[in-house]
Amino acid sequence: MSAVAETQNEQLITRTDKDGVATVMLNRPKKFNALSMAVLDALLEEFTRIGDDKSVRCVVMAGEGKAFCAGHDLKEMRADTSRLAMQALFGKCSQVMQKITSIPQPVIARIHGIATAAGCQLVATCDLAVAVEEARFATSGINVGLFCSTPMVALTRNMPAKQAFEMLVTGDFIDAQTALQYGLINKVVTADKLDETVMEMALKIASKPAVSIAFGKQLFYKQIEAAKQVAYDMAGDTMTCNMLTEDAQAGVDAFIAKQPMPEWKGK
Repeated sequence: MSAVAETQNEQLITRTDKDGVATVMLNRPKKFNALSMAVLDALLEEFTRIGDDKSVRCVVMAGEGKAFCAGHDLKEMRADTSRLAMQALFGKCSQVMQKITSIPQPVIARIHGIATAAGCQLVATCDLAVAVEEARFATSGINVGLFCSTPMVALTRNMPAKQAFEMLVTGDFIDAQTALQYGLINKVVTADKLDETVMEMALKIASKPAVSIAFGKQLFYKQIEAAKQVAYDMAGDTMTCNMLTEDAQAGVDAFIAKQPMPEWKGK
């Protein structure tokens, strides 16, 4: 396990790679993994590095300690309330969230404890999410007078509008089953099954042809906000490019010949 960023000998995030899966761990347990500027810098750097690493086929986003992520570091925010400082903080957070969706590898959020404000945004931003039964989610900024505007961007792209708006204006927590019902997460499991379930999903994704996954993830986020005809045009172009890859052609040939799938080359 390697340190990615350090402040006063504290490893703010760590990364562990195994079997094509990179696990990025928020490591501020005493601060409930609050997203300070230093943490955001480290996350942006690490996800940029992962995006260029062809040995990584899937990513797990997790938190050390009792919580997944409690959002921004409010004490740090109060230390400098200038417009420039606030713009820099929220701008950097937005960069991190967009980097997660732009890298070719799917990112799975592994959630325990609470995921609040920008922590809930992080869950909504990840491509997939698995939570324990006891997990709770909230966009609770409104409770201290700060509407969760940037978390709203990710939240409203995962959940029905009225349910998202209720979370934003009340600041109330929802439990894991409600989050599943709303579409914020994919699975709810018991605590003893969390790591097993997350790794099973990650390894299944890692076993697929990386070039096809990359094509698909990029298209997914582009087409979802496009007009239907534009989306179909983009999808047709993507499938054409995908079908011209060595992996797709070898996979189709194996299927026709009723043979096992080949070893994917990433080409």
